[in-house]
Amino acid sequence: MNDQTPSWVRSEPGKPGLEGVNWGGLKTLYIKEVRRFFKVQMQTVWAPAVTTLLYLIIFTVAMGRSGRLVLGVPFADFIAPGLIVMAMMQNSFANSSFSLLVGKMQGTIVDYLMPPLSTGELIAGLVGASVTRALLVGFAVWVVMTVWPGVHVGITHPLSVIWFGLAGSLMLAFLGLLTSVWADKFDHAAAVSNFVVAPLSLLSGTFYSVEQLSPAFRAISHANPFFYVISGFRHGFLSEADSPIYVGAILLGLINIVLFAICYAVLKAGWKIKN
Repeated sequence: MNDQTPSWVRSEPGKPGLEGVNWGGLKTLYIKEVRRFFKVQMQTVWAPAVTTLLYLIIFTVAMGRSGRLVLGVPFADFIAPGLIVMAMMQNSFANSSFSLLVGKMQGTIVDYLMPPLSTGELIAGLVGASVTRALLVGFAVWVVMTVWPGVHVGITHPLSVIWFGLAGSLMLAFLGLLTSVWADKFDHAAAVSNFVVAPLSLLSGTFYSVEQLSPAFRAISHANPFFYVISGFRHGFLSEADSPIYVGAILLGLINIVLFAICYAVLKAGWKIKN
């Protein structure tokens, strides 16, 4: 402190007074975001579970008859894990792409910028709530599938389920956060969801084994990060995968690190939020 600063001032003007992690603020933001989607849980949790179950019914009826096997297991057992994690990823994106966007449109973005939260804490609160919604949706879908006749979703490799489920949810949460920063209206977020997230999800090997594709399309599938989430998550249930597990695990870890760095840089600079 210089000689002109009053003795009762604990820190110099302009210098942050909070040090370390603001756990209280982070907890408040996280609870706020969780309560926001949980107030409409029929829409945000149970409706996606029902939609995913309809996918399972339609595809097993249309393609799973006559004892069809994929990777040595019944077709219903093959697509069930992919449907679970696909629902998790899509809902993680939906949640994180909403908060900042609606704040910008309603003029309440200051509620996220004014509290004494660092950029990392802001990301942790928003992404944490999105992953929570993804886990709730995934658990709801899994519970329904366990009692559905003709489908077996017993977990054989819990670490694969945990890692790839979290990695996929985090990846889409970061992508949704970037979308909410970039978008100026709901149409922009819907465009990313419809033309990026949905195609990558449906072309990720959820409903088929990529080994059945031609070499060209197989190579395209291996360039899709969603493919590694589906394949690794499926391994947790069936002990079978279309790709090397460790390669997918490391690749998804690197992708999430890069996406976090981009989110941090964008929010730190205040692009389209503070400027």
